[in-house]
This record gives sequence, C-alpha cells and structure tokens, in this order.
Amino acid sequence: MNENVIRATRNVAIVGPYLSGKTSLLESLLSVTGTITRKGNVKDGNTVGDSSPEARDRKMSVEVNSATAEYENVRFTFLDCPGSIEFAQETYNALIGVDAAVIVCEPVADRTLTLAPLFKFLDDWEIPHLVFINKIDRACTDEITCGSNFTEVLNALKSVSSRPIVPHQYPIGKNEQIIGFIDLVTEQAYHYHPGAPADPVPLPEHLKAQESAARQEMLEELANFDDHLLEELLEEINPDVEEITRDFKMELGADLIVPVFIGIAEQDFGVRPLLEALLREAPTPETTAKRRGFIQSENKVLGQILKTYYTPQGGKLSLVRMWRGTLADGALLNGVRVNGLYRLTGQQTQSLQSVSAGEIVAVGRLEGLRTGDVLGSDELLPKAEIISPVYALAIVPEKRNDEVKLSSALAKLLEEDPSLVWEQHGDTHEVILWGQGEIHLKVGLDRLRRKYNLPMVTHLPQVPYKETIRKPASSIHGRYKHQSGGHGQFGDVYLDIAPQPRGEGFNFTDKIVGGVVPKQYIPGVEVGVREYLDRGPLGFPVVDVSVTLTNGSYHSVDSSEQAFKQAARLAMQSGMEKCESTLLEPIAKVEICAPNECTSKVLQLISGHRGQILGYEGKADWKGWDAVSVYLPIAEMQNLIVELRSQTMGVGFFHWEFDRLQEVPEPLAKRVLLTTGGNGNGNDKR
Repeated sequence: MNENVIRATRNVAIVGPYLSGKTSLLESLLSVTGTITRKGNVKDGNTVGDSSPEARDRKMSVEVNSATAEYENVRFTFLDCPGSIEFAQETYNALIGVDAAVIVCEPVADRTLTLAPLFKFLDDWEIPHLVFINKIDRACTDEITCGSNFTEVLNALKSVSSRPIVPHQYPIGKNEQIIGFIDLVTEQAYHYHPGAPADPVPLPEHLKAQESAARQEMLEELANFDDHLLEELLEEINPDVEEITRDFKMELGADLIVPVFIGIAEQDFGVRPLLEALLREAPTPETTAKRRGFIQSENKVLGQILKTYYTPQGGKLSLVRMWRGTLADGALLNGVRVNGLYRLTGQQTQSLQSVSAGEIVAVGRLEGLRTGDVLGSDELLPKAEIISPVYALAIVPEKRNDEVKLSSALAKLLEEDPSLVWEQHGDTHEVILWGQGEIHLKVGLDRLRRKYNLPMVTHLPQVPYKETIRKPASSIHGRYKHQSGGHGQFGDVYLDIAPQPRGEGFNFTDKIVGGVVPKQYIPGVEVGVREYLDRGPLGFPVVDVSVTLTNGSYHSVDSSEQAFKQAARLAMQSGMEKCESTLLEPIAKVEICAPNECTSKVLQLISGHRGQILGYEGKADWKGWDAVSVYLPIAEMQNLIVELRSQTMGVGFFHWEFDRLQEVPEPLAKRVLLTTGGNGNGNDKR
C-alpha cells in the first residue's frame, strides 16, 4: 500500500498470560491484513512475534516485538508483549506508549486470576483495553453449556477488573464445537470459516433469549455513561447501531469499559471482527496524546523510548513512541544524531526518511539514552516503575580472560532489559545478576553468550553471614618482635575486647596514658584490629565489637606503625578465642502480596522458611488481594519467588529490604559452618 493513502494510525499492545495465544493472534492479524502471505506457528519457531533465538528456544515471548500492518487505509503498529510474569517489565514499558491494549486470555474462569496484575496496571495508567477470549472452543463442551461457560468467564473477568466488562459478542456452539458468534451490537449471527471472513447467517432460534439478555446487559453498561441511551432504554426504544458504536468508541477511548471479543486465533476465527473494532472503536493517537496532556499544535519533537535492542547487524535500536512533531533521519536529538529510522516487523526493517507524531518506530544509534528516556524535550514524562529484583545468581566468565569484557557487556544487557540488575557484593566479592526469576536470568545469560561471546558459570549467591562475640576479654596481650639484621620490628599492645549492641558496628578507642604507645603508632593498632575483623574465627566478617587499646610498650629504634599493626592482629587472634564467637545471618523485612484465596498457602510457605509473620491485611487498591508482612532470613529467600509463584498461579510477588543481623540457631549454625568449612563462603547448600 502506498504511503500517501494512509489516513490514520493505531498503536496496539497485545498482552496476556503465558500460553494464552498472543503471538498466534499477532500472526493471524498480520495474515488477515495481508502483511504476511504464510502464517507461522509458535511450535515451529517461525512466527513474527517470537523472532529472537531466546524466544524460539523456549517457544515463548521474552521481549517486546513490533509489527506493522495496514488495513482499510489505517496503519497498525502491534506490540507483542511477553506473557510470563518474569518479563512483566518489558510489557509495562511498552504499554505506556500505546493507544490501546488487547488482553488475550483463555476461556477458563479459574485462570482469570493470572490477569489481575495486568488489569491493575492498565487501570492505574488509564490505558484503554479490550479482551479477546482466545481458544473459545474450549468453553463449548456441548451446545447447552457454551453460553453458560462464556458467562462464567465474563463473571470471572469482572472480579479482576475495576472497569465494567461489556461483551461485544455471544458464542454459537454446535455439539462440542464453536461454529460462530452473534454480534450483540447489530444482532447479526455469523458462522466461522477457516482462513476466510465469517458468513452472516440467521440468528438461531434457540439462542434468541440468551442473545437478548446479553444484549440488554451490554446496553445497560453502556447507558451508565450515556444519559440519552439510558432514556431510550427506560422508554423501551431500541437504539440504532450507530449510537451503540459511538458509545463503544467514546467509552473505550475514555477507559470507562472493557469490551470483550471471542475467537480462535490459530484458525483466524474472530480476528477480523476484532480488527474492525480496533479500527472503529479504539482511540486514535491524537486522542491518546490529548488524554496524556500533550499539545499537538507545537512542532517541537517529543518522543519516549519504550524498548532498547542491540542487534547483530544494526547495533543499538530504540523503539520510540512519537508524541509530537516530526523527526527526520540525521536530525540531532538530545545531543545525539539519529542514524536511521525504521518500521519493524519482527526482524525485518523498513527504512524511513522521517516519522510523525502518533507513530511507533525504531531509531538507530541513540547512544547514552535508555528505555523510558524522553527525546527532544526536557519535559518529564511518566514511565513504568522498575520492578524490584527477586531472584539472583552469582556469575563468573567461563574464560578468565573474559572478565575484562564483563562490565561493558552487562551494561548493554541492562539497557535491553532494565529489570536486570548487577552488583559486585561488598562482602562475598561475587558478581551477582539479579532479575525476576530463573527463566529471566537464563535468557539474560543466553544473550551474554550469543551476543557478546561471554558464556558464564553460575551458582546461587553466597549468603553474607557475619559473626560477633558473646563475651568480653580484657588485657589481651599481643607482642610482635622481629630481628633480621639492622633495625628490627617491635610492637607491644594490650587490648580489651567487648560485644556491642546489635547494629552498633565496630568501635575503636584508646586509653593510653603517659605515652606508653606513641600517638603515631595508634592508627596502626586500629588498622591491625580492623584487618583481623575482616575474617574472624568462624571465617566471616566480625561486627558489633568494641576494641580498646589500654596499654603497651615500644622501642625507640625498632618500633613502627607496621609493627604495632602486627601486634594488634596477634592480640585479636588470641583474644577472640576467649570471646565465644557466634554466627549471624541477615534478616529481611518482606511484604508478600497475593490473592486472598492464596493467603493460607503463603502463611504455610513462610512458616516453612523460618519466617516470622508480623501480620496481614487487605492490599490497598488491590481488590481481593492480601499483603503479608514477615521477617525472613535471606538464606531462605533464594528460591522464595519460585515457590511463591507455584502457590499463587504465578501472580504472587514480594518486596524486601535488609532489616538486621540475627543469631543463627545453634543446630543450623553448625550445619552452615560444616558446609562452608568455616571459610567465609556462605552459600548454604542445604
């Protein structure tokens, strides 16, 4: 289709749980619009949506994929978003730049709970959204239950949406099959045909009562936002199709309702009516920009980065929503020259000379700019909050020579995926990669291997245990004397060692009188004490200890700061053996959030991980969810997110922060010391 006949654009995200069929829906949309001539499927790994090697290896979406299609002189940009909760950050970053979202789900009432976080995000951001119930044939176990199962799914959707759920269609079943649908706006029935538009057919007699009831419910929901329609219903006037369509457009565009469509994406069933609804009822980019408060009369460029890619051929690409103005290739943007403008369809790119407000395109080589950044203006635009990491692996390059390349590769990896975090732990000195779960980190590690030739060896991070003392020790003597010809080395100290209250840390003082230890040597004593405390008798850093220098002696020729440092280490080594060392473990304060029907399972999970339950209450602004406050040993949190999701249909999550250090129970402490060999390697491999 020629560029000059395009009269409008729509930017639509396709979202939903893992295995709901989002990528299949995108493939069908591209097929029915003629964008692709041959449909792929997820199993064969040849779809437009799952185009990365990491996605094809796992047969699941792991990043946002963009695809452009043209239909009825309107250009659609579809963003196929990952369904796994571990890649939710990708989805949220993309959603802030679209005009509407299609939530794809299966017709299983018990699984609608998995949609709760998605509905919450869309509702909080007031992003217009509709539902496509995919694989609707699974609801039609027989002709009689087809409608009742559909109604059950609608009721389940109402429990996770703060907006009214409004059916646009009603299923027609025959025996154990779905054969078509009724358009509740026009009251026209249709029969499906694989790979072809549905045929209009007479409304089945046995469904007239159900259709009438469903249509009346639809009209009543629409009338809640249209006084004229409400008057017509009260006067028993049948509203015309144009008025109903206008109401859908207005109320969807204002994020007041959630229309519901049905179909089977793999067979193209219901996909054309969905596309028509997006064309007819979804908000335009101009409507979205107005809702977001952007003044379109200004010509100054305003854009926002929704996603960052590093491609083998083209280098860095930034997926950008253009909110305002026109951007030309080669223009200077945020101090960086644009090096290419592209429309994406999977891995394929179409070069452009310029792009206008309302489009989502890829921009080449925006070095120094990251996902969420604003382009062309110093305006502050809201961006999706970064989800706190909950799962970690320690990583080491397989080849030692690759260590020098690791930090730059990790920087690029984190640009592509902002929900990844890396750190070099101050106590264990491990390089730790944090993310949202096991699959999430494995995908990141695959990218390191494929894109940057950096294969990694991984293991669970060491637990940063500490140790402290229970008893004091007084007048501990340490003398260092060394003679090797010429000037010797001499230092002599007496130390008092005492425990401090938990959390007080280390304190060093001196009570030297009469210059028995000259002032210039006292800093050396403190250095020697500190160096010893880096690794105590149990093999871990020592905390919450006070050390006082009380006495000593020196030699006018042989004494030095270094000699007194060694004397202090000897005194500490001798004294700490008398102080009854004990092992400390880090304790986190954790808020675990889950649907209230899963709360009892969460409480059992906490009890099985040595947790202390502080209480629980309804989670604010989350209908039907609880927030459980607990103290948990960090040693017990390494696989917590995996177990929590298994108990909550994959939707449970938690936030945590370090709270304090606490003594490890003696039987467990013995086991930790046995597994670590008392060498400070706190990876408890129970």
